Amino acid sequence: MTQVSNSAVHPAFEKVRSHVIETLHVTVEEYRHKATGATHLHMASSYDENVFLVALRTFPMDSTGVAHILEHTALCGSERYPVRDPFFMMIRRSLHTFMNAFTSSDWTAYPFASKNRKDFDNLLAVYLDSVFFSTLDPLDFAQEGHRLEFETPDDPNSPLVYKGVVYNEMKGAMSSPPSQLWQTLTSHLFPTTTYHYNSGGEPDHIVDLKYEDLKRFYTHHYHPSNAIFATFGNIPAHEHQARFEALALNRFERQQIELPVYDEKRFFAPVRVEQGYAVSEGEPLAHKTHIVMGWLLGHSFDLQEYLESQLLANVLLENSASPLMRALETTDLGHSPSPLCGLEDSNREMTFVCGLEGSEPGRATDLEALVEGVLQEVAEQGVSEERLEAILHQLELHQREVSGDGFPYGLQLLLSALAPLVHGGDPVALLDLEPVLADMRAKIKDPAYIPSLVRSKLLDNPHRVTLTLRPDDQLDGRRQRAIEEALAKRKAALSEEEKQAIIVQARELELRQQRKDDDTVLPKIGLEDVPTQQPEPDGMDADGFPATVYAQGTNGLIYEQVILPLPALSDDQLTLLPLYTTCLPEVGCGDLDYLAMQDRISAESGGIGAFTSAKGRIDDVQDLSGYLVLSGKALARNRSALTQLLRDVFTGARFDEQERIRELIAQVRARREQSVTGSGHALAMGAAAQGLSAGAQLAYRMGGLDAIRRIKALDDALNDPQQLAKLCQQLADLHQRMQEQARQFLVVGEQDQLDAALVELRAAWPLASIKVGESWQVEPVRQQVKQAWLTSTQVNFCAKAYATVPVDHPDAAALSVLGGFLRNGYLHRAIREHGGAYGGGSGQDSVNGTFRFFSYRDPRLEETLQDFDAALTWLQTADHEPQELEEAILGVVGQLDKPRSPAGEAKHAFQNRLFGRTPEQQARFRARVLAVTLDDLKRVASTWLVPEKASIAVITSPQNRSRVEALGLTVEEL
Repeated sequence: MTQVSNSAVHPAFEKVRSHVIETLHVTVEEYRHKATGATHLHMASSYDENVFLVALRTFPMDSTGVAHILEHTALCGSERYPVRDPFFMMIRRSLHTFMNAFTSSDWTAYPFASKNRKDFDNLLAVYLDSVFFSTLDPLDFAQEGHRLEFETPDDPNSPLVYKGVVYNEMKGAMSSPPSQLWQTLTSHLFPTTTYHYNSGGEPDHIVDLKYEDLKRFYTHHYHPSNAIFATFGNIPAHEHQARFEALALNRFERQQIELPVYDEKRFFAPVRVEQGYAVSEGEPLAHKTHIVMGWLLGHSFDLQEYLESQLLANVLLENSASPLMRALETTDLGHSPSPLCGLEDSNREMTFVCGLEGSEPGRATDLEALVEGVLQEVAEQGVSEERLEAILHQLELHQREVSGDGFPYGLQLLLSALAPLVHGGDPVALLDLEPVLADMRAKIKDPAYIPSLVRSKLLDNPHRVTLTLRPDDQLDGRRQRAIEEALAKRKAALSEEEKQAIIVQARELELRQQRKDDDTVLPKIGLEDVPTQQPEPDGMDADGFPATVYAQGTNGLIYEQVILPLPALSDDQLTLLPLYTTCLPEVGCGDLDYLAMQDRISAESGGIGAFTSAKGRIDDVQDLSGYLVLSGKALARNRSALTQLLRDVFTGARFDEQERIRELIAQVRARREQSVTGSGHALAMGAAAQGLSAGAQLAYRMGGLDAIRRIKALDDALNDPQQLAKLCQQLADLHQRMQEQARQFLVVGEQDQLDAALVELRAAWPLASIKVGESWQVEPVRQQVKQAWLTSTQVNFCAKAYATVPVDHPDAAALSVLGGFLRNGYLHRAIREHGGAYGGGSGQDSVNGTFRFFSYRDPRLEETLQDFDAALTWLQTADHEPQELEEAILGVVGQLDKPRSPAGEAKHAFQNRLFGRTPEQQARFRARVLAVTLDDLKRVASTWLVPEKASIAVITSPQNRSRVEALGLTVEEL
């Protein structure tokens, strides 16, 4: 792969510099717009997935969420596109590979990516108009930000309530203890700068934001003189610049934009703070305190400061063998290391954080003593050069790897360059790490180097905050009463005219939400623009050995997997599988304890992991097959070491280090408990679908709400040494079962590595050692479920699920299209715009043969469940345009064609082959999707989505117990 560059410059721009980064196969070109001073950073590449973003420096000086609400409202209509919702309308009319908008603490960005040039140009036109010529209608501010309404919108005698999409989004986000922990910590570390405030918005402060404040913030910040344009891909920079100029920049002149950009005033002594966070009333408070220590470090845009801080954070926290991580994992002061542990490097000044969760109030001094003791030890004894080399090896591997399986690779590069651009640093130096790593390798030879960093950045740095965040089961009640009292007081003070104004606004907003806009003003992609099916990478089977190899452009990395069919397992063993796959790469191996293995893994690879994968047949979701996969990656020079590492872990993993197993279970519990506020919609859908197919039930038991409840019970039980010993033996027995299974292998790398990799595989895994065990069997499942899961949350997550069909059934394509059709035409308006939830939708899961409806961070319960049914009535009774069907089809095709990294493409192709998803089956499904008609949608909905047969699951607060019981839902305590 070679980088592509074109030296032509648009006359409205001047070229600042150009720099080739060989390891990334890109040429970084920096330009400045002559009239406005806007920056354009272009990464010229041969990739055909082109990426664009425009970012504005935004420095809010309060917690009203003005930057976040503006990010939402700016996308609600503009000068050239005066429709109510161009962003979501373009999502439906596009073959984008990514579309979103982000609000960070000090910038707001609007990125998208597409492989289709016509689509890219369409999106660029809409994005530029939305950012620089937004309408900012007051009703959109009321919908997206916040508004007052009567509980019954046209009845001034009913109570006043707050509504708004961002208001509810942030109620959900700030239900998460880690979010509260981070926000509270930064508010004390940064007492005077923009980072003191919550840029997303604190719900109690969001309601103070006025429309006029939003307009002022927009006028001040959303100007090209305050903008950074960034692009990646094979479209030349001058072609982008011609569009920037024609669509936006030619209407602006340079403007001096004053922003509150300055360094924090430094402390002369550490600070200790204690605050409460809300848990459900009556919930036990033991072992729920978070204690963290945070230090303010140097500038993130100073390359030397940045790399030294990264090196120091990795020395202390990279893995379980790192001295500070080891201390935090093994201390009895808390349950497990805090999710905040690490380096925050995106702000102007960096922050280093370490600490514990699952602790008790009053232990802050003990934690400080523990941490200071570890730091003092490192300062006195230093760190071995081998350990430092392993850390630099990880930095090199991370920089070389072409990722992009969840997020476009080009966008990842642009976002990594954004922080230095915002703060005046050098994005090129940050991306071109090769010369910097050489310099670091020389520095680490000095044994005093790391000790000096520990002293200067941490031990001798008084700008430190120790925060104790303790659970308070009365806090939520006090907050709710305060809100209700404030609203009641406000209502009592309203004049008749003001009451009528609230009713009129609610009515006008309702009419605006129901209005059918003229979408012909927006550009679109049609079915005629849909590309033909792209062939999957071809794997080559090795002669006389169960290995498949793929030649892919992996930029000097090699990927290996060991795959084996799951053996016959008892119910208890099935539920242990996720814990087994977590522990397998984290325990000792052979003669090495887990600490030595962590060092070995870090030195020889980019990490190893284990997971299970299970799917039904393409024609029967109840007939499951499942596999265990042990996976690793390494720089090509460590190819042989990676092969041996995977072999050693598979054959020699030890489950006799009981305290290590105990720590890992505690960490799994913490991660799963924290997943509810961020992934509540997925967990609710999983609970609703659990009784509809074998695969859905397996997913629920292994990673759903049931698994969260069971890991909590298991973790509590492991305080008994006998129970811990029993678990370790069960894991060892399960490991023994796995070793009896036949194995096959996957290798992905560049062509010149594959022959040698196969030779090494054959040597490491002689065929004589491979046996065949009993095959895995899972019972078919079909059971209606109606559940309500109670947990500490300020918002709800609602789901309904129906049993449908597998992927090769003729109706699977129509059901897949139906999901987008219902979301686009009804659910988005009903659940998000009208209901105030952050999100909602529907979709077919053909792997498990289920169709699911969902809402995300939702203030409503009963009404949302009713809206799921109303969407089906709307489908059958409303008039529908052909364009609506085409948009839903485009959405499915976009998902089918989503790009992956070179290694990801090969792994995906191999998994398809493993589970019988042949190219012929995929082509059949694609053809059916493109042929779906409106009659097909109505037919499959009436056939498969019968409301009386729906399974229901909601996640809500204990305060709503009586409401969910009235709905006939069985209450489950999380």
